[in-house]
Amino acid sequence: MSRSDRIMLAAGGGALVLVAAAAWMLLAPSLGAPPIDAGTTQFTSSSGPPIPGASDPGGGTIVVDVQGGVAQPGIRELPDGSRVADAIDAAGGYAVDADLEAAASLNLAEPLADGGQIRVPRIGDAAAAAGPSAAPAAGGGQASGMVNLNTATPEELEALPGIGPVTVQKIVAARTERPFASLEDAVERGILNRGQLEDIQGVATAG
Repeated sequence: MSRSDRIMLAAGGGALVLVAAAAWMLLAPSLGAPPIDAGTTQFTSSSGPPIPGASDPGGGTIVVDVQGGVAQPGIRELPDGSRVADAIDAAGGYAVDADLEAAASLNLAEPLADGGQIRVPRIGDAAAAAGPSAAPAAGGGQASGMVNLNTATPEELEALPGIGPVTVQKIVAARTERPFASLEDAVERGILNRGQLEDIQGVATAG
């Protein structure tokens, strides 16, 4: 091959290289881009999925009557499962005339029932329940005007210091089965506790 032929061949090869390079530069962007699949496109939401249990649980409620030595006596609506202490708090707490010594016999942890009543003793409730004729009778006889656990109405029983609606129900049920022989008998049968016995001594009797 002559020198002129070699020069022509080299020139032709160089031209082919330039054409190939130009073609690659034109086609490379389209060849390198990944295909778009509209069916697999995903979108995200800032709100996120719903959280289980995030809605308001909406528990039940009960209605109770709170009376006696509380700041705001009356009907109170409380969450189901509330206790005696919750009812007293809902009624504004103890009033200034509350008999705190007598109120100590209340079971503050006792669960409340719908339609129930809580009565906090007031100072002077014992004297009011006994009445003006509660002085001992002449000759050392038993005092008159005292509340008899065997015959008193539920309202009279609940007016006694330290006696709430639950205890009244126990007294009525127990005396129907067998009358009380004495106040001590009521304690021995589990109807009254020692604190309640001390509260009502002098204003109540049995037998």
